[in-house]
Amino acid sequence: MGDISRCNGNATVVGECRRKSFWYEEEIEQDLRWCYALNGILHSGESQYQDIALLDTKPFGKALVIDGKLQSTEIDEFIYHECLVHPALLYHIKPETIFIMGGGEGSTAREILRHNTVERVVMCDIDEEVVDFCRSYLVANREAFFNSRLKLVINDARAELEKREERFDVIIGDLADPIEDGPCYQLYTKSFYESILKPRLKEDGIFVTQAGPAGVFSHTEVFSCIYNTLRHVFKYVVPYSAHIPSYADTWGWIMASDTPFTLDSEEMDSRIRQRINGENRYLDGKTFASASLLSKAVRKSLDKETQVYTEGTAKFIYGHGTCHKIRSGLQQEMN
Repeated sequence: MGDISRCNGNATVVGECRRKSFWYEEEIEQDLRWCYALNGILHSGESQYQDIALLDTKPFGKALVIDGKLQSTEIDEFIYHECLVHPALLYHIKPETIFIMGGGEGSTAREILRHNTVERVVMCDIDEEVVDFCRSYLVANREAFFNSRLKLVINDARAELEKREERFDVIIGDLADPIEDGPCYQLYTKSFYESILKPRLKEDGIFVTQAGPAGVFSHTEVFSCIYNTLRHVFKYVVPYSAHIPSYADTWGWIMASDTPFTLDSEEMDSRIRQRINGENRYLDGKTFASASLLSKAVRKSLDKETQVYTEGTAKFIYGHGTCHKIRSGLQQEMN
């Protein structure tokens, strides 16, 4: 697991590089790594649960990294968060109460609070230090943290849902990727969805979760398994995906409900105009229609998927990240 707070990686020669530079490097697969040149490290720290870093990258601006895995960047986070939030809220006839599992960086809450039907948002994140970190350093989301409709709860989402009696119109899983020994992979299991999450949804409620990489090759890491798991819990399940440039891959989300998803592109656009304050940068009716049309290879794989996500059969995202100093011809580490 990458330790972002210590960025004195091995000196490396890259091509004909003649100038000193820092790089963030994330191992996506055993033989595949993805690198970003850095202007600098804006902040780094360690909470009880996770390592946290805010990097200033050259291609994507500010980037939030947790446990050595890139979470979001300021250049393209709107793609991820618009896809996560808006389809579920638009499919619901009148979403008023929303529960966010995770979401500590505040971007999910920001997008939810753009909906004029929303009366109350509960954001439940286990890591208070991550929330405080993001509230302090991610300026774009600062206003959302102080919105009177947002209730912030520091707790494990499982424990919080278990003790609550109220039911929600929409529950959103904005959790970290399921990483081995990470804090939240249990929140992708069938037992959690069936026994704890679903009873906290109203009769026409919708659940949506981020579900990891969804590319032609990468979707078998966790996306297909999470999809199949939700098919065992809900009557109607809709997988969809979009390319996230900073992730170097297609990313997946999954909506689930016991109420059919019947909105067409024109109706979605109409609800966007009526309900959402400001203009979306990415998502509209046609974009979502395209996002929910997965490639032939992924569709066939999802249809054949048999594994159900349990604590005993958990699948995990591969890889980790770290920082390296690139300086041609030198073996001296930078302090």
